[in-house]
Amino acid sequence: MTATEATEHDGTGQSAIAPAAEPQPAPGATPPQAPPLLAKAAAELVGTAALVAVVVGSGIQATELTKDVGLQLLANSTATVFGLGVLILLLGPVSGAHFNPAVTLAEWWTARRSGVGVTVREAAAYVPAQIVGAILGAVLADAMFGEPLVKWSTHDRSAGHLLLGEVVATAGLILLIFGLARTDRLRFAPVAVASYIGAAYWFTSSTSFANPAVTIGRAFTDTFAGIAPGSVAGFIGMQLVGAVVGLALVALIFMPGREASE
Repeated sequence: MTATEATEHDGTGQSAIAPAAEPQPAPGATPPQAPPLLAKAAAELVGTAALVAVVVGSGIQATELTKDVGLQLLANSTATVFGLGVLILLLGPVSGAHFNPAVTLAEWWTARRSGVGVTVREAAAYVPAQIVGAILGAVLADAMFGEPLVKWSTHDRSAGHLLLGEVVATAGLILLIFGLARTDRLRFAPVAVASYIGAAYWFTSSTSFANPAVTIGRAFTDTFAGIAPGSVAGFIGMQLVGAVVGLALVALIFMPGREASE
């Protein structure tokens, strides 16, 4: 995958998830200025915190309402789909709504030569903001449901088939996001990305964390959505592998066509 392929699909240099640089103003409105880095980092922190609060909070609520694990997962995945879609729609125009270090690093990698897309400086601000936000989101969810604010999860997720599930989940996510970028369909990102994550809850063995920051945050809660600290490194490693696989698939499937000879 070349440096410009994922971000030059429309010539704007916008983020791989949602328009981030210069949102289109309403007719007659004053064109907005590009958001400063502080605003972008804040959007990533708040968005990731809200996402983890949705994931963890809905998991706690589900376990309090029913003992049926299938219904618990259904409630958890449904809340995540709606929450993620809203967050991408709301914060996409500010930061691109990554909420995910794997996505941020993938976008930086595709744009590193042209300078179009996430810069090193932005990536260095996004990733810590996402991690801090994920931790705060887990603590907030625990606080809302009267759980200990920080209690390391005891939910072991170190089995090999779960790690494979993370590779598949993350590769599919990267393929979707950058595939939308290649085909100039990022306007569908809120629905498409949220729908994919909701589906991946069910078709992957790991229930699709697909996000290093969210994985770290979920280690701080010993509830339905938690992950044991000892399982975190393996999950993150497989998520990064999945991101590489996803970028390779994008380069293969959305390979630029050759001009027809006259």
